[in-house]
Amino acid sequence: MIPDEKFAEIRRLYFAEHLSIATIAAQLDVHADVVRRCIGSSAFNQRKAGSAPPSRLDPFKGFLVETLAKYPRLRATRLHQMAKDRGYSGSVGQLRRFVATARGMAPREAFLRRNTLPGEEGQCDWASFGHVRVGHAERALVLFVMVLGYSRGLYARFFHDQTMTSFLSGHVGAFAFWGGVPRRILYDNLKSAVLERNGDHIRYNSDLLALSAHYHFEPRPCAPYRGNEKGKVERTIRYLRDSFFAARTFQDIDDLNGQLAHWIAQIAHTRPAPGDAQGRSVAVLVDEERPRLLPLPPAHFPVAQTLRLASGKTPYLRIDRNDYSIPHTLVGRPLTVRLSPQRVRIFDDSDHLVADHTRSFDAGSVVENPDHLAALRGHKQHARELRGRDDLTRQCPSAQRLLGALADRNSPLQSQVRSLLLLCTRYGANSVERAITACLEQGLTSATSVERRLDEDRRREGLRPSAATPTAGPRITAPTDLATYDLIGNNKKESNS
Repeated sequence: MIPDEKFAEIRRLYFAEHLSIATIAAQLDVHADVVRRCIGSSAFNQRKAGSAPPSRLDPFKGFLVETLAKYPRLRATRLHQMAKDRGYSGSVGQLRRFVATARGMAPREAFLRRNTLPGEEGQCDWASFGHVRVGHAERALVLFVMVLGYSRGLYARFFHDQTMTSFLSGHVGAFAFWGGVPRRILYDNLKSAVLERNGDHIRYNSDLLALSAHYHFEPRPCAPYRGNEKGKVERTIRYLRDSFFAARTFQDIDDLNGQLAHWIAQIAHTRPAPGDAQGRSVAVLVDEERPRLLPLPPAHFPVAQTLRLASGKTPYLRIDRNDYSIPHTLVGRPLTVRLSPQRVRIFDDSDHLVADHTRSFDAGSVVENPDHLAALRGHKQHARELRGRDDLTRQCPSAQRLLGALADRNSPLQSQVRSLLLLCTRYGANSVERAITACLEQGLTSATSVERRLDEDRRREGLRPSAATPTAGPRITAPTDLATYDLIGNNKKESNS
């Protein structure tokens, strides 16, 4: 039995104030079945306990209510199994109906409308848009979104990853786009913002703290399970999915970002600002909010991931599954790579820029600077020339004087060295050494002169000149007088006659 005062209050709240059964039960701290009995006609005429027919569930109702108080999200099927273990033999349907009544209607939490002053707050988040094919690679497609709380001014940019570099690059782009910085930026509890959280004790990402120190804004993460605190950016992401990205075609991420920038300027910022009673556009409110933003600092914030890498035997660095060329003189040396979403910049130990490439998100591609390859080819050719000279002077020491004389005349040395090495193969190094010495005594300084001297030496020795491949430069011979052949022909005719 319940007190008469409570019985009367239940009926008044139900019939006069039209409150729901669940609300009455919550307000008066009674079970919903008690409320139902009080407002029923039988309860009005006769309020004796036990007037309802007994059921198999009656002995277990106390257990069920107590269990639901401890575990309010427990499912009815699990409660049925627990009741069966304790001797309940009724159906799950009867228990399910009681559980629904015992749960009542949980009171919904009310939220205050977030009114934001101009320049006070921005909201930031990531959104995933699946994957796209880039050359031979499949890359993620994610969207960085930041919204101004007062005007709903929007900045968004697609990236291929959610790295800290992309996260910071999104911030820098948003601040430059608006020409200022909101005083406070709300984040979800993503790792780019919050590394660890224990109640109100928060350990922020050090890179985000460096960014906030540079731009003077306050990073503020939302409370756990309180996505409503940054509902403006959440609704903006849904708006972007439905109004911009749906059924859109694009060639690559640069084309997609170009279309997005145009859409923001022509559509998103020309629409009426959500919640503005005067119906002003987002662009108008952005212009109103911009003077209230914090001014941009004079220095640019460096946004780049720093790596320390060294190449193998070839003049390339492997970065994110692609190869980037470097000067051949830096092969094998540790280099500093500053990696941004757009550029790959490589520095030596003295912090001197040695390579600057456009970043590729393909896989297995080779990004080269033609100057690097030209310098390597020149170095290889020069090295071959030096090796040839060393080999020649080792076999024929007098060749050093001959090459010096050629250099004084600015004559090309490579062909001369190659020809003299061929002569060493055909005649032997000792013979070539004697011939070079004899030519130098006569003031002759060419491979052709050395070859003629070798042929003359062979004739004096009764040997035929070598018939091997001629050396560099044409061999000069006396022209043949064709009139001689005509004279021979005429003599033959006269003798025959």
